[in-house]
Amino acid sequence: MHHITDIKTVSKEIAAGLKVLKERIAAAQVPSSKLDESFNLATWNIREFGKKPRTQAAIHYIAEVLGQFDLIGIVELRDDLRDLRRVLDVLGPYWRAVYSDAVLDAGGNRERVAYLYDKRQIAFNGMASAAFARRTKQGTEWVPDFNWWRPPYVASFKSGSFDFVVVSTHVRWGDDEAGREPELQALAQWVAEKQELFSKDKRSFDDQDLFVMGDFNIPSLDSPLFKAITSTGLRLPTALAQQDLGSNLERNKRYDQLLHLPHYPDNFTNQGGVLDFYAGDHTPLFPALTKQAFTFQMSDHLPLWVQVNTDIDGKRLDQIIQS
Repeated sequence: MHHITDIKTVSKEIAAGLKVLKERIAAAQVPSSKLDESFNLATWNIREFGKKPRTQAAIHYIAEVLGQFDLIGIVELRDDLRDLRRVLDVLGPYWRAVYSDAVLDAGGNRERVAYLYDKRQIAFNGMASAAFARRTKQGTEWVPDFNWWRPPYVASFKSGSFDFVVVSTHVRWGDDEAGREPELQALAQWVAEKQELFSKDKRSFDDQDLFVMGDFNIPSLDSPLFKAITSTGLRLPTALAQQDLGSNLERNKRYDQLLHLPHYPDNFTNQGGVLDFYAGDHTPLFPALTKQAFTFQMSDHLPLWVQVNTDIDGKRLDQIIQS
């Protein structure tokens, strides 16, 4: 878990806010991870992160929240990375970041996706890329069948002997919910094709476990949008399958998702949930701000998390024996 590394930048006011924040974090009951046994995975939309400089208090609070996890996919990171670097400075020397390029047109909203990770628990395996849609040949050109407004960002990691791939994305808001469905269906299809590729040739896709997460702008688990993203086999970990597990500040929308396509189905500890740093009242953290202004310092989304088992040697031996 996170410990303050730059105590000199903590004022009396920030210290008081951190005390309240730590109480709210404790209420979320995020378990400690164990080296070579488990890690804590999270997704968080940090509102317009980098568009305007955050206050020093916000930098400390964001770092405190991030530090509860070992690997976090961050969406709505902007092209300006200076606040991200400030957060990394507070998190300390063990933390690293891998991030996509920014999409600079209006559809891309100057956004990136980033993965922050604690190198004591997580190793970056070297692969990071935008997800490429299937292409068909039209004349002399190969043209994508689908174009995401903000391409999903794919990266491979390792924790202990457990290799895995994470895909994070920020799905368009658009004019209505129906406009999001093709984008979600395309992502589900991408996942299905990766799984098919592995089943045909294990050398082509070494990292068998796949996590898909981010801000999908899905209002509920009953929505056609949720059916679209889960149409090819992705599913919720048991700990995140509750209908009332909202990740907006009001806790009544399922905009954010953390789904998996596991090679070893029991990788999850059945511990997971939402870390509610808002807790119905922003004033203990930012006494002088309105709630709206607070969302541009912290966020209008809450982190969604799950703990993952990485001690899979026994399962691998069982598979060898059975084969």
